Amino acid sequence: MFNREISIKDKPDYILLTVILLILLIGIVMVYSSSYIWAEYKYADSLYFVKRQLLFAGVGVAGMFFFMYIPYSNWAKYAKTILLVCFGLLLIVLIPGIGLTRGGAQSWIGIGAFSIQPSEFMKLGLIIFLAVFLSVNQKYITSFKKGFLPALLLVFTAFGLIMLQPDLGTGMVLVLTCMIMIFVSGARISHFIGLGLLGLVGFALLIISAPYRISRITAFLNPWEDPLGDGFQIIQSLYAIGPGGLMGVGLGNSLQKYFYLPEPQTDFIFAILGEELGFIGGTILLLLFILLFWRGIRVALEAPDSFGRFLALGIVSMLTVQVMINISVVIGLIPVTGITLPFLSYGGSSLTLTLCSVGILLNISRNARL
Repeated sequence: MFNREISIKDKPDYILLTVILLILLIGIVMVYSSSYIWAEYKYADSLYFVKRQLLFAGVGVAGMFFFMYIPYSNWAKYAKTILLVCFGLLLIVLIPGIGLTRGGAQSWIGIGAFSIQPSEFMKLGLIIFLAVFLSVNQKYITSFKKGFLPALLLVFTAFGLIMLQPDLGTGMVLVLTCMIMIFVSGARISHFIGLGLLGLVGFALLIISAPYRISRITAFLNPWEDPLGDGFQIIQSLYAIGPGGLMGVGLGNSLQKYFYLPEPQTDFIFAILGEELGFIGGTILLLLFILLFWRGIRVALEAPDSFGRFLALGIVSMLTVQVMINISVVIGLIPVTGITLPFLSYGGSSLTLTLCSVGILLNISRNARL
C-alpha cells in the first residue's frame, strides 16, 4: 500500500541529479552541433533549434525541481484524474483539424507556435495510475481475472488509442514499461507466456496492416536494397558512426549532418554524437545512462512504500526502454521506430515530460533509505 502521510525528510540523490544535468548538457551541445546547418538552410538562423531546445530544457528543469519538492504520495490522490485527462488528450488529437500530422502520424496538438504530444503525457500518467493499482492490488496480481487482466485492459486501451495516430514506437515504450511494472509486482510467468504469444500475433498483424511498417522491416534486413528510399536513414546513420572511430572527427565536424542524415537533431542524434565524439564519447554517454538507471533502481528498491517503489520503477523502466530502443535503431540492431533519445533528442513534449518525470524520481529519492 502507499502511505499518504509521507513527509519530506532528506535531500535528493545528488548523484542522480548530477547525472541528469550532465546528460542534458550533452544533449543541448549535440542539438546545436547536429542542427545548425539544417537550421541555417531552413530558417536562416543557425541557432533556431538550440534556442527552442534551451527553452524546453529551461521549462523542463523548472518542472523537475518543482516536482522534486512535491511529496510523491500526492500523485496517488490525483492518479484517476491524471489518467482521464491523458485519455481525453489522446481522443482530442484524433479529431481532424485539431491533431497535427507529422511523419505520417497525427500525434500532436498545436498550441500557438508550439505543440504537445499527448502520448508523452500518457506514458507518465499511466505509470502513476498503474503504480497506485499495483500497490493496492498486488495481492491479486497472480489472479488473471482480479489482477492481471484489469491491468492489461488498461494498458492496451491506451496502446490502442496511440496506434490510431498511429505511433508504434511510443506504443511499444508504453507497453514494455507497464509490462515490467506488472512483472515485478509478482504476476505469473504463465500469464506472460500467453500474453507473449498473443503479442507476437498482434505485432505481426500491425506490421502487415501498414505497408510502411513492412518497408521498415525490409529496409532493416537489407537497407542497401533501397539505399535512396527506405534504407536511406539507417545507411546514413551507419556512415556517421563508422568514421567516428575511437576519438571521433571532432565536435562540430560531422559530415552526415550536411543534409545526408535527415533531421539529425531528433531520433538519430546519437549517430552524430558517435561521428563527432567517437567510441569514447558514445561510451561516456552510455555509462552516464547506466549510472542514471542504477541510481534510479536503487531509489525504487529503497523507497519507503510500495507506491513509491512501483512509481520509481516505472519511470526508470520508461527511460531504459527508450534508450535501448533508440540506440539499437541507430546502430542497426532493430528497425526504425521513431523513438527519441531521452534528454538528447530535440523535442518539446518529450524533453519536458522526461525532466518532470525524473523530478518525481528525485522526490522519491528524498524519502528513500539510500
